[in-house]
Amino acid sequence: MLTLAFKPYTLQLKHVFRIARGSRSTAPLMLIRLSYEGAHGYGEASMPPLYGESHASAHEFLSRLNLSQFSDPFDTESILSYVDGIAPGNPAAKAAVDIALHDLIGKLLGIPAHHYFGLTAAQRPTSMTIGIDSPEKMADRARAFTSFKYLKIKLGTENDRAMINAIRQVSSQPFFIDANQGWTDRHEALDTIHWLEEAGAVFIEQPMPKEDKAANAWLSARSPLPIVGDEGVQRLCDLKEASGIYHGINIKLMKCTGLREGFKMAVTAKALGMKVMLGCMSETSCAISAASQLSALADWIDLDGNLDAVNDPYTGTVVDNGLLTLSSSPGIGLEPANWEALETVNIY
Repeated sequence: MLTLAFKPYTLQLKHVFRIARGSRSTAPLMLIRLSYEGAHGYGEASMPPLYGESHASAHEFLSRLNLSQFSDPFDTESILSYVDGIAPGNPAAKAAVDIALHDLIGKLLGIPAHHYFGLTAAQRPTSMTIGIDSPEKMADRARAFTSFKYLKIKLGTENDRAMINAIRQVSSQPFFIDANQGWTDRHEALDTIHWLEEAGAVFIEQPMPKEDKAANAWLSARSPLPIVGDEGVQRLCDLKEASGIYHGINIKLMKCTGLREGFKMAVTAKALGMKVMLGCMSETSCAISAASQLSALADWIDLDGNLDAVNDPYTGTVVDNGLLTLSSSPGIGLEPANWEALETVNIY
C-alpha cells in the first residue's frame, strides 16, 4: 500500500523577489515522500502567499488523504482523481502528491519520468528571472546571467522603460517579459509592447489583470508579440476559453496540480494552436526536476526557481550555461537529502 509522509519547509532566497503585486525573501514549502514496498518518491508544494496556500492549508489537506486504500501505484488516474476530489483548490498540495507519485512510478519501472510520458531529454535553454528593483540593481543582476540565452524581466510598474533601458546597457540577450497583471490601460500596454519588441522582447506574459479578459484578448489581437496567459490560465478546464484570449499558456505544476494535468495541458494547447511555456514558483530542485520532465513539449522554458535558493535540500536537473540537462536516473532524477533529517511531522 501507499504511505505518505510530509513536512513543512521554508525556502530561503538569495535576493528579495519583487513582482508587480508584492515582494518576499522566503517561500513556504511542503515536502513530501510517497512510499511503496521500500521505494520512495519525492514531491513538493511551493506556496507563495499571493496564491492562498500555506503550511497550515497544506497540512490540513494532506492530513485528509488516505492513500493506503490504493494497492496499485500505477493506477494514477484513480489515485490523482481521488486526491483532486478531496477538496477544491489546494493545487500546490495536490501537485506535491502528483510529483511524488510520478517519481515513485519511474523508480518502480526503472525509467526517467519523461520516458513515462513518451518524451525525450534533449538539452533546452531556460531563462533566468530578474525581479523588480531599481534599474541599477536589475542591471547588476543581468551582468551575472550572461551565460543564459534568455532573461525573464518582471515589469508592471511606472518605471518599466527605465528598467529595460538599464538592463539593455549591459545585456544583448532576448527578453521574456512578465507584467504579472501590472498594466491596466490597454492602449498604453500596446504602445509599451511595440517598444519592447524593438528592445528585443520575445513574448509578453500576463500583461493585464486576469479578470479583464476583454482587454487581454484585445491586446492579443493587436500585439506584434505573442501574449501568454499565466494567472489567467490555471488548469486544463481553462484552456478552451483561454484559446480565444491568449496566444500561449504558462504551465506551472503548482497551478495545475502536477505532471499528469500539466502534460494534458501542453498536448491540448498544441492541438489548439497555442504556444506552451513551462514556468515555476520559488522551488527546490524537486519541483524543478519534475517540471523539466515536460520540457520537450515547451516552446519556452523558465525553470529557474531553485537557482536563487540558499537551502535547496535536493540535487536534480542541472542548469549549465543556461541549458537544462535532465538526469537519466529513474523518476524525476532527484538526489534527495536525508529524509529523516528533515524531521517529518506526520505519516499517513
